[in-house]
Amino acid sequence: MADIDITKYFKPDLKEARKRSKDVSQSVYFDLADDVKGIGEGKTYKIDTYGCQANEADAEIMAGILEQMGFTKTTDETASDLIILNTCAIRENAENRIWGELGRLKSLKRTHPDLILGLSGCMAQEEVVVEKILKKYQHIDLVFGTHNIHMIPEYVKTAMLSKERVIEVFSKQGDIVENLPKARHHTHKAWINIMYGCDEFCTYCIVPYTRGQERSRHRDDIIDEVRSLVKDGYSEVTLLGQNVNAYGKDRKDGYTFGDLLNDLDQTGIKRIRFTTSHPHDLDVKTMEAIRDSKSVMPFFHLPVQSGSDRILKRMNRHYTKASYLEQLARLKDIVPGISVTTDMIVGFPGETEDDFQQTLDLVKEANFEGAFTFVYSRRAGTPAALFEDDTPEEEKKERLQRLNALVNLGYKRGHARFSGHIVEVLVDGESKHGNGMLAGYTEHNKLVNFKGDPDLIGQIVSVRVTESKTWFLIGERV
Repeated sequence: MADIDITKYFKPDLKEARKRSKDVSQSVYFDLADDVKGIGEGKTYKIDTYGCQANEADAEIMAGILEQMGFTKTTDETASDLIILNTCAIRENAENRIWGELGRLKSLKRTHPDLILGLSGCMAQEEVVVEKILKKYQHIDLVFGTHNIHMIPEYVKTAMLSKERVIEVFSKQGDIVENLPKARHHTHKAWINIMYGCDEFCTYCIVPYTRGQERSRHRDDIIDEVRSLVKDGYSEVTLLGQNVNAYGKDRKDGYTFGDLLNDLDQTGIKRIRFTTSHPHDLDVKTMEAIRDSKSVMPFFHLPVQSGSDRILKRMNRHYTKASYLEQLARLKDIVPGISVTTDMIVGFPGETEDDFQQTLDLVKEANFEGAFTFVYSRRAGTPAALFEDDTPEEEKKERLQRLNALVNLGYKRGHARFSGHIVEVLVDGESKHGNGMLAGYTEHNKLVNFKGDPDLIGQIVSVRVTESKTWFLIGERV
């Protein structure tokens, strides 16, 4: 195989991705160019999305743009003219799964040589990934990152008409692109990006490099989007950001996340949720907005990661076990009855049994009603990737099992407190349990299964809880 000239491609640069500007990001407005309108007529696309809600929101934008170009969505990859893998880079096993998919799709490309294969998302923002694509995955036609999704029309046009590979990944902070079309996945729930990027630089996390600098959308654009969703019949929005608590701080006009929640409460939307939050940026104004706004749900996901001050410092989390618990107590005092869940990492480099015991102690004291728990995953390019890690993998897994046993008690306790109560459920669809059962979520984000007519899907209904399980509630419509 001949050597490939990789210098002609616009590749990511981790050193550039670390830089942070003090300038306020500019908003630009998307407008589909005339020369790409209709270019997808008679052709189909398929987007496979991995990872977080931000990736799901990105996928809706990609789909919206492609459909404006004339493409039609399909779930059959053998009938697809364009396949994009929208990727996650938060853990190693997620990346390994993508590499397997990229290898598998090579045979599909052989039987369908005009098929365009693309890689997008956080993996595409990693230097090592793009180098590997260029050298070993020559059947991949498109690689673009998280900052230039709005340029899909140009990239697809080049790949279709010029038969050239397009590798373009920006390491700069990126602009804020408004007026992007969205092909939303749901009819009554919607994701809304309110900000992009992260400036926290936790030592284990690649996101500040893949998503760039914190930059907030203008309040008016967000409010207008929610009002439009209300007119279209949506009942719930989830506000997205790598650190939603930091919303507005980059704009330096004094308008922060709590102000946004108060203003969105006036739009007529029935339910507002948000994710993900950082304890370092959680303020009283936000807590009071949750308490005072009828549409902001009494549920908060507040990642803690560890209960050991020594490990938290090595993680660069900017708080201690005591200050986290103080914040949590203040939140529960201001918003009585709120449900709180968290994230925790087991086996961070240097974690001792004593460090882990401190995490267990925190879980007991915090009374979380659930948690996402993970064994530490080394990410190339992050500071923690260079830390000495001498804890055997089996010991890490054993710690995870002990942690999960304690977390599961929290799930069970969190559901049990609603036994016999009437809860308001936004019905998502038919339950996986069948037998005429429907499923949906309460204001406190508890899954409820109950018998009902499919016509109720998309509506908010009253349900009396008759039985609580570890993972869900069972009820009957009132």
